[in-house]
Amino acid sequence: MASDPPAQADPADSAIDSVSVLSEDSRRRMFAFIRRARHPVTRDEAAASVGISRKLAAFHLDKLVDAGLLRARYEAPGGTRKVGRQPKVYEPTCAQITVNIPDRRHELLAGLLLDAVLTEHAGETATQAAMRAARQRGRQVGEAARHETRPGRLGPERGLTTCERLLDQYGYEPVRETPTRIRLRNCPFHPLSARAPDLVCGMNQAFLSGYLEGLEVNGVRAALAPEPGECCVRLGSGDDESAEEAPPGH
Repeated sequence: MASDPPAQADPADSAIDSVSVLSEDSRRRMFAFIRRARHPVTRDEAAASVGISRKLAAFHLDKLVDAGLLRARYEAPGGTRKVGRQPKVYEPTCAQITVNIPDRRHELLAGLLLDAVLTEHAGETATQAAMRAARQRGRQVGEAARHETRPGRLGPERGLTTCERLLDQYGYEPVRETPTRIRLRNCPFHPLSARAPDLVCGMNQAFLSGYLEGLEVNGVRAALAPEPGECCVRLGSGDDESAEEAPPGH
């Protein structure tokens, strides 16, 4: 039997940690200065930008590196090679900080809609293309998770336990109502789901259905079961599931 994979850092926790690092005024101003500089910045330049000592600037810069907001390396200013040790320089990483409470995944929805537009088949409606793209993306995510964890055969109970990791990662706030049923307390696509429930909730169901297929979870389906203030989809076994099949109208 395969063992569980090592726990990975929660993206939401990492984002909160990054925001916390930027709560200090000098640190936040140095970070803004380095982002605008468009070239690697030395400690002396960073210190001068906020009017503090080089030693204190080094402390704050290392905090920003530890948080993944900056990267550091040794390089002579202007790329000119000189004798002796080159100074340490700092430049921004590609990290993007987004903190939403509760969690929102609008970038996922936008990506699915973009996939649908770019791959729309002849004779296919926009809605059909969106559902297909969502199911395909979910299947890809499930296949990747199965390849990484190699969980073996997944029945309803073990399958849902495995699914909880992704559901939590994507902000669904899963709650195990029974051994073979999971309720999703948060809708990652709110408030867009309220504006176009047939489209957004349908894509949500298609994405999670594709994930179950890719992960090869037997005896579980993603069904539409809308509840006020929660995600419109519920995951459960066929015997334990009595959800409606029609898209919600909330």
